[in-house]
Amino acid sequence: MADTEDLSLSRRDLMAAGAASAAIVGAPATASAATPDAPSLVQVSFKVNGQKRSLNLDTRTTLLDALREHLRLTGTKKGCDHGQCGACTVIVDGRRINSCLSLAVMHEGDEITTIEGLGTPDKLHPLQTAFIKHDGYQCGYCTPGQICSAKAVLDEIKAGVPSHVTADLTDAPKVTEAELRERMSGNICRCGAYSNIVEAIADVAGGLA
Repeated sequence: MADTEDLSLSRRDLMAAGAASAAIVGAPATASAATPDAPSLVQVSFKVNGQKRSLNLDTRTTLLDALREHLRLTGTKKGCDHGQCGACTVIVDGRRINSCLSLAVMHEGDEITTIEGLGTPDKLHPLQTAFIKHDGYQCGYCTPGQICSAKAVLDEIKAGVPSHVTADLTDAPKVTEAELRERMSGNICRCGAYSNIVEAIADVAGGLA
């Protein structure tokens, strides 16, 4: 059996081993590990409100941030940033989407319409005029998304696209209060102007069926 004296550590040896371990744990990480990966940039081209735009973007940039931060089209709002409130709604190739959930690089060559492309202060879109007439907003933060969504809703109904509440799938959907409420349900108004929003959309559609 080995002598226990051979297996024992002196106090000096123990202190030296502890100091070495502390030095290893406390040593700074290497530059490659501490430095985040450089962004991967790519050129993206699309048509926004009738104008061709090209941007050199980080591949992680959302369409919402490309519009707001790079093109300065700040009418499109960032609300929840989770695709739940609809404040960021824009129209892409005729269909409404939540721009916070879509990467800009996915829209190469697409045609994008924001609230700025629907109307201007000097020449309002009929929906903008109707929202003013029927007081379809209070704070106005969600209004750009509401109007873009409403524009797409009326186009959907006109094209015969059914919704969850469309009773007869063999017949063209009608502009009813139930249809408008269902189709606009993805756009949240924290001020609670829903009834006025429905009235504004119905006004542009020529009245409820």
